[in-house]
Amino acid sequence: MTTQTIATSDRIEKAQPGWVKLLDMSDRALAVLLLTPAAVLLTLIIVYPVLRLGYTSFFSLSLTSGLPAEFVGFENYQLMFTDPVFWETTWNTVLITLITVPGALIVGMALALLANLPFGVQWPVRLSLLIPWALPLSFAGLIFAWFFHSEYGVVNDVLARFGIEGVIWFNSPNLAFAAICLTIIWKTSSFMALIILAGLQTIPRSLYEAADVDGAGRIRQFFEITLPLLKPAIVVALIFRTITALQTFDIPYMMTGGGPGTSTSTLAMYIHQNTVSFLDLGYGSALAVVMFALSMCVTAVYLRIIRTKE
Repeated sequence: MTTQTIATSDRIEKAQPGWVKLLDMSDRALAVLLLTPAAVLLTLIIVYPVLRLGYTSFFSLSLTSGLPAEFVGFENYQLMFTDPVFWETTWNTVLITLITVPGALIVGMALALLANLPFGVQWPVRLSLLIPWALPLSFAGLIFAWFFHSEYGVVNDVLARFGIEGVIWFNSPNLAFAAICLTIIWKTSSFMALIILAGLQTIPRSLYEAADVDGAGRIRQFFEITLPLLKPAIVVALIFRTITALQTFDIPYMMTGGGPGTSTSTLAMYIHQNTVSFLDLGYGSALAVVMFALSMCVTAVYLRIIRTKE
């Protein structure tokens, strides 16, 4: 009986059309088939441009010289070590990252906790978090450039009302850098707040009720319940915020243009200057490769931290 059943099933399988056999595939083959379009798209818009960027960085390619591209190997990368502007802009980028990422995290955490309070009407508080996030970076830079204007800016006007003499913010490297960092923290803290607020919504209220029964105060609840359960959301926010901080361009470009001198220039601004203004695609590509590698290293560190804690 079993032999007849097997023979019957073999005949049915042979009688099936070819398109039916194609649809009757294993889970592995189906997964490969469904992921192939996404893989091809990512290859076209991410992998190929990155590979092309790395390839161009090994050439001397200046559109203003009129000369054809010439393979120079690692000469563009060697030039970076003797380029003081590269080191200054890289340091400015790292410093902006070290200041604005923790600052945005602290402010964003406070805003998220405020938005999570049991208000009677919560939508105005949560809507206020969306406004800075939705505002384009260039607009934020222009707005705060007006805020810190030495003659008719809001900041100097407020200082004058308190009897403090106004300052010329963008003539001092330190003051201009501080103004840029404050602007970036204001702009990006709402993004951190939205991610943290989403994490707060997933924490069960029963944990806080049990802590109240045990006599735990609000501060202890925050460090024993809220903060540990928010770590995944915080790490995700830090990854995105750090990568965008390393690529900072719009706000300092609109506020100071990199000045005075190059004291507020970032690595992204230096890449833009070489590729768009000077049309030196070879050296600009090498700078972009360094920024890409720096972003990947930071991401790898965060992912390593996540994997270690798991």
